[in-house]
Amino acid sequence: MRSRARKAWDGVIHKRGRCGYHRGVTIAARLAPGETLGDRILRVDHAGEHGAVCTYRMQRRLARWTAPDMLAQIDEFIAHEQRHRALFATEIARRGDRRCPSYPVCAVLGTMLGFVTGLLGARAIAATTVAIERVVLRHLSEQLAVLRDSDPAAAAIIGEIVADEQRHHDESAAQLTGGALQWVLNKGVGAATEAVIWIGMRR
Repeated sequence: MRSRARKAWDGVIHKRGRCGYHRGVTIAARLAPGETLGDRILRVDHAGEHGAVCTYRMQRRLARWTAPDMLAQIDEFIAHEQRHRALFATEIARRGDRRCPSYPVCAVLGTMLGFVTGLLGARAIAATTVAIERVVLRHLSEQLAVLRDSDPAAAAIIGEIVADEQRHHDESAAQLTGGALQWVLNKGVGAATEAVIWIGMRR
């Protein structure tokens, strides 16, 4: 029964677009004519990096009052995300592509998230980073597995950012001690991040 359901789902994927597969990892996407899976992943990741920059920038503005001890760390994270965004932008331009339609949406959502969590202070800022990076790191791992052979250029750029994203996760996780706020942000922000990626890949 499970096998039949899987085949049916795969059929839907292929009718609507394409999917990348490598050793048990599947990435589904609805692609435009002439667009590759690597093209779409680069554009979606680029939009996500822009959202991250906007989140951290808004958090920093409020952290001057709510979490002043985090300012140096937030500045470092912003610099990392700006570099990541530039890497994706350069490759997208080299391919003659335009940025993802979700780029401005990620900016708005990221700014709103940064405002709320920045107001809530240090624990909320750290929990937000952990929630986002938990999802992002899993997606980056899947992207590398699928693109390493089919699109080495895209895989190389994704590989360049993994260490920074892991560091953001680990340093932020070290500041957390659990509690209701962390649980809510982990579930809510994680689900929102998944949704944005899902929409970007299938729009």
